[in-house]
Amino acid sequence: MGRRTVTVHQVRAVLAGARTTGVDVVPLLQEAQIPPLLLGDDRARVTPAQFARLFRALYRVTQDEFLALGTAPSRPGTFAMMCRASLGCRDLGAAIERGAAFYRLFPGGPELTLEAADGLAWFGVHNDFGRDEDRFLTECLLAIFHRLCSWLIGRRIPLAHASFGYPAPPHEDEYALLFDCPVRFGQARTGAAFDARWLGAPLVRDEAALDAMLRRAPFDLLSRPEYGTTVAEQVRRALARQLRTSPRLPEVAEVAGRLAVSPATLRRRLHAEGTSFQQLKDHVRRDAAIAGLAEGGEPIAELAARLGFSEDTAFHRAFRRWTGTTPGAYRARPTPLEVPMGEPPGPSFG
Repeated sequence: MGRRTVTVHQVRAVLAGARTTGVDVVPLLQEAQIPPLLLGDDRARVTPAQFARLFRALYRVTQDEFLALGTAPSRPGTFAMMCRASLGCRDLGAAIERGAAFYRLFPGGPELTLEAADGLAWFGVHNDFGRDEDRFLTECLLAIFHRLCSWLIGRRIPLAHASFGYPAPPHEDEYALLFDCPVRFGQARTGAAFDARWLGAPLVRDEAALDAMLRRAPFDLLSRPEYGTTVAEQVRRALARQLRTSPRLPEVAEVAGRLAVSPATLRRRLHAEGTSFQQLKDHVRRDAAIAGLAEGGEPIAELAARLGFSEDTAFHRAFRRWTGTTPGAYRARPTPLEVPMGEPPGPSFG
């Protein structure tokens, strides 16, 4: 409970390539246990488990690591070979350069660049993927390479900022959460900046660790890490932890005390990060509600009570406000003729 849900915009974006190539995506959504009607509501969200199942289904159908979003397919195993080629490098900077050079060998592949100036390193991503109108693949590559770099050196690399060479989308609030740094839209290019000193960090992973990581890739690399580096992250974590054991979420004064600040200071810092205590409470309850409805069989009335609602009607009103639809829409199940996918191992990237 408490894991962040995924916006429906990302669900639509990941389906775009398959749709363009004529794939019927409804069975894939049903396999992922995502009610197809949710795609029509901009406020709808799905669980990370549902999104991972959809990603697996698309990977299986397209046999393309770019999920048919590129001008040319990336054959299964390409990412693994790039990782293996980079693993023996002397430091992180050399590993990034080798990974970028690897993808330049393939027609239609992404253009990855690394620059360093004035104490900052810049990792850029550019592609001409005609089917990637929502820039899903571009953003995935940026997120995956950042997290892969952190994995290679065994430490999280804080980003100074992430920039995107296109206008802010309707779901722009998601980006700061995804990259855990300030985000800028409408820039000249797409990429992320970090302290250039990280380029000299030695790689600490071996082949055995790489094999284990590849068995979970790219889902672990795409999942949203909760670093706890912002005040909002610390508050959200405290709220989610409380909700696991009690329907009563703490008030702002209680959380402020845990963080050793005054309630006024906590509110001010949350405001500076673009959120509020009430909004975080709503998001924690929303994500827990979606997970309970999509992944479990708990009756709606019991779920409502467990999340702190005194009556079903209050839960229904809140859920519609959060997602634009009813709890019942998330309780859709496959018909008896359909076989739920469950949680099998992901596709082999090794």
